[in-house]
Amino acid sequence: MDETNYSGYQNPRSPYGNKDNPSDQDYDQFNKPTSAYTKKDDNPATQAGAGFGNGVNLQPSYSNGGNADLGWSLMKENKKIQTVRIEIEPGQEINAKRWIKEALDNEYKVIATYHKSSVLASDDMSELQKAAQWWQANYNELKKNGAFTINLMNEWGSHVISSNDYASAYNKAIATVRSVYANPIIIDIPGYGQETLTAVDAVKGTTGTMITDKDIILSFHIYPGAWNQRRNRGLTNGDLDEMASTGLTCMVGEFGNKSISKPATSWSSLVDYAKSKGWPIIGWAWGGDNTMGNGSSQNMNMLKSENMEKIGTFEPYSPGNTVQYSKSNYFETVYEKL
Repeated sequence: MDETNYSGYQNPRSPYGNKDNPSDQDYDQFNKPTSAYTKKDDNPATQAGAGFGNGVNLQPSYSNGGNADLGWSLMKENKKIQTVRIEIEPGQEINAKRWIKEALDNEYKVIATYHKSSVLASDDMSELQKAAQWWQANYNELKKNGAFTINLMNEWGSHVISSNDYASAYNKAIATVRSVYANPIIIDIPGYGQETLTAVDAVKGTTGTMITDKDIILSFHIYPGAWNQRRNRGLTNGDLDEMASTGLTCMVGEFGNKSISKPATSWSSLVDYAKSKGWPIIGWAWGGDNTMGNGSSQNMNMLKSENMEKIGTFEPYSPGNTVQYSKSNYFETVYEKL
């Protein structure tokens, strides 16, 4: 599979990883003094003293050029969905403002994520800094419709990035975002959200360089092919315990049941274990996953439409009109976990 293929509906690089690269396996937070669960300003994760609820991911940037109907009426029928994580490709700022407004109007907590599909798992520090500068330039406009939480960048950092480089890059990027945003920042751990030890070392400064801003939330991603390169094995409960040892808030930013690479992780039980710790879990995906081919029933999309095979997951958005989506066969895979 060509994972950088932008044909059709701009299917982004596969979140399942590169099956031909053993170091690129698959796409597959706790008692902290100031956390996403402690009252602070207008952060949506703290309203009414509540933490993030569990929820779903949306990736609308690649459907109809981002002019996507996100299926709120169907989502509202399924009450276990409390939070939406919306991935935003740079260049989609106008659409993103609508996406965020609609989510807030429908009373969901919102996590907004900078998602540059061409550089997933990159170790290029300039790309992380570009994400920080994007937030610096766009946050104040995007927040005009209400508060949301920033997920600085989707899946920056490879399986083999050093903890020192990871910490150094995030120290600079976080400082940039802090010029416009004072609340908790979600950061994805490296290696497609799977290198737990590298993230732990970066938070603790084990190998020399420490992430200095502790008002952060560590986000990891769970799929069957999830791979801990430093441990040379799949992810385990012990990896989550190790993340908890940082004292930071943690969350499952993505989870799903499919992978291109060979299964290495018991994804279902690991999601259950994270949930047992009280960590938010965010399923992949409500819609927008076209990795297995536009309109394929094998995509990890919870909703479907009559025209899915022609236009991808999301139907075009038209003001005043409501698209009638239905549940896919994949729907319960995510929903029963929430």
